[in-house]
Amino acid sequence: MADIARPRLEGSVAVRDDRRLSFAEFGTPRGAAVIWMHGTPGGRRQVPVEARAYALEHDLRIVGIDRPGIGTSTPHLYDNILDWTGDLEVLADNLGIDTFRVIGLSGGGPYALAAGAALPDRVHGVGVLGGVAPTKGSDAIRGGLIEIAPYAAPVLSATRIPLSFALAAGIRVVRPLASAVIGSYAAFQPRGDKELLSRPEFKAMFLDDLINGARFQVGAPLADIILFTRDWGFSASDVTVPVRWWHGDADHIIPHAHGVHLASLLPDAVFASIHGESHLGGMGVATEVLETLMELGPRKAVAKPRKRVAAGGPSPETPLF
Repeated sequence: MADIARPRLEGSVAVRDDRRLSFAEFGTPRGAAVIWMHGTPGGRRQVPVEARAYALEHDLRIVGIDRPGIGTSTPHLYDNILDWTGDLEVLADNLGIDTFRVIGLSGGGPYALAAGAALPDRVHGVGVLGGVAPTKGSDAIRGGLIEIAPYAAPVLSATRIPLSFALAAGIRVVRPLASAVIGSYAAFQPRGDKELLSRPEFKAMFLDDLINGARFQVGAPLADIILFTRDWGFSASDVTVPVRWWHGDADHIIPHAHGVHLASLLPDAVFASIHGESHLGGMGVATEVLETLMELGPRKAVAKPRKRVAAGGPSPETPLF
């Protein structure tokens, strides 16, 4: 397995209610900031090696954040997805970050969109990679694996904390076999994800993130499932900052149609289908994602949204504003 360099800096920051959020930094310390929100599951090191290299070459500062209950972030269940942005604002202030872009992979997508809704004066743009769509409210859509979340949420609400530590203990036990487990998982995935996970440096990044994040607890993905089944605390129409959305058209976990649906409701969005790719497809175009987001400068006023999605969904790079 390929070796992977440690982050340039890691630590934790005090946020609200005497809690802490842990983070990892890649790139250059004074570069333009990009907040990277990991998937479900995932942690602060779930940043592709191509993105890390791009940050060094183009003077960017990528900050991966552990959500509550993973790494050394204090376990906590937010009232809703929007509530997390209060912690994000405190963390950014403490790290000396004024304005920034936000990228969210899969389960990190709702958190990235929430940042755009709550902090429009600080967020220049949002990138979503195969993001989760709401299960409740006027923006909701049915189908996909997220369909089972409402059935699991009541059980997870009652067992979240002990299950978090049990999962961490289980991962520690199988740690020597982690590479083989990832290989076995990849063998049953669609072609796109299988090819990504077969790349030594990509597999090494995933293993490093999984093992590092699960050293003490694995509560963040459990909290994610609970929050995804609640009202998010904001609607798509509240996200007036520019959003650029990438989604594999063969995604077997978060259906491509979910991305089409939610992007069509955003006031300022461009949707890109990644042909032939499945759930991890957005990770494979990390350089393109960063290049695109860095072109989004200080935000201008956005006109009232008008849907422009043709029947059958948009083609790659279809503007939705």
